[in-house]
Amino acid sequence: MTLPSPVLAYIDADGRNDGVALIDAFAPDAAVKDEGRTHVGQKAIGAWWRAAKAKYQHVIEPLESTEDGRTTRVLVNVTGQFPGTPARMVFAFRVEDSRIAGLEITP
Repeated sequence: MTLPSPVLAYIDADGRNDGVALIDAFAPDAAVKDEGRTHVGQKAIGAWWRAAKAKYQHVIEPLESTEDGRTTRVLVNVTGQFPGTPARMVFAFRVEDSRIAGLEITP
């Protein structure tokens, strides 16, 4: 599967538990929507990701992707420490200027 480089950077960094590389894939004013909350800016996104990793110890496995304009939707299999594991989710990445400007995670 071919993914835009910032999306691939996010997935690779998440798999390596590399918060610095993961946050660097985002634009400074990016927003992440997950579990009914929105996290804006790299600092808030870093805090969200670290808290989620600590709580769920999740691993994402990309299964397929589609692109629609500036949005890349990646269907992932998520395993970890949460009820209903594994779960399939959609990570919708909006890429602008070679960085992730937005990410929305939905079941």
